[in-house]
Amino acid sequence: MITQAALPMALAFIMFAMGLTMNPGDFRLIFSHPKAMAAGLAAKLTLVPLAGLAVVLVWRPEADFAVGMILLAACPAGVTSALLTHMAGGRIALAATITALTSLAATLSVPLLVNLGLAAFAGYDRAVEIPVGKMTLGIFLVDTVPLVIGLALQRFWPLAAGRLGKVARPVATLLFALIVVGAFFSQRQALVDHVGDVVPAALVLNLLAMAGAWAVGSALRLDMADRIAVVMENGLQNSALGIFVAVTLLGNHAMMVPSIVYAFVMNLTAIAFIWAVKRRGGLIYSGR
Repeated sequence: MITQAALPMALAFIMFAMGLTMNPGDFRLIFSHPKAMAAGLAAKLTLVPLAGLAVVLVWRPEADFAVGMILLAACPAGVTSALLTHMAGGRIALAATITALTSLAATLSVPLLVNLGLAAFAGYDRAVEIPVGKMTLGIFLVDTVPLVIGLALQRFWPLAAGRLGKVARPVATLLFALIVVGAFFSQRQALVDHVGDVVPAALVLNLLAMAGAWAVGSALRLDMADRIAVVMENGLQNSALGIFVAVTLLGNHAMMVPSIVYAFVMNLTAIAFIWAVKRRGGLIYSGR
C-alpha cells in the first residue's frame, strides 16, 4: 500500500519539477509548428503497435505473453518520459504533450488492440470491456496537473520558481533513480523466470520503437530537441497501465509479465540513449 501511494506521488513531483523548467511559450511553439507533435503521435499510435504485432508474430510466445505484448504496445507513453527527455536535452513540452494526448487516445486504442490480441492469440470469441477511462484520469492527475502547477509557478512567480527549481530538479532525479532501482528489485524474479522468452522480445520491441521514431524524426528533418522527445515518447511505455489492465481488468497475471519486463528494459535503453546523445553532443562541441 505504501508503494502504491508513494509511486504516483513521486511521479507527480517529477512532473511538477519539469513544469518549473518550462513556460507556456514552449507549448505555443509546439502547436504553432505541429510537425514534430504529429510525427510523435503518428509513430506512437501506429509504429509501436505494429512493432508489437511483428515481434509477437516472429517470436511466437505463448498465448498469454502474446496478448500481454500487444497490450503493452497499445499503452500510452510513460510518465517519466518528460524527465528522461529533459535529461537528454530534448523538448520537454513536446514530450509532455505527446504523453497527454496518447493517454487520451488509450481510451480507444487499448480496448481495441487488446481485444484483437485476445481474439487472435488467446481464442476469445467475445469482446472484453476494458474501462481504461479511470486509469486515463489517474494518468492526467499524476502527469498533467502537477506539470500545469509548475508552469503556473514559473509564469506568475518566476523568482520563487527558480529557487524552488534548484531543489526540485535534483530531488526529481533522485526519485527517478529510486524508481528504477525499486523496479529492478520488484521485478527481479520475473526477469529471472522469463529471461529467455520475454526479455529478448521486450528488448527488440523497445529498440524497434526507438529506432523507428528516430527514423521518422530524421525523415522529417526534426531538430535534435524534437527528435529526442519523439524517440523517448516511443521507447517508454506506461507499463503501469499494462499491469493494471492485465491483472485488474483481465484477471490474468501472466499477461502482465511483458509489461513488468519492459519497464526494466526501457529504462536501461533510455539511459543508454541519453549517454549516447550527450556523448555525441560533447564530440560535436569539441570539434571531433
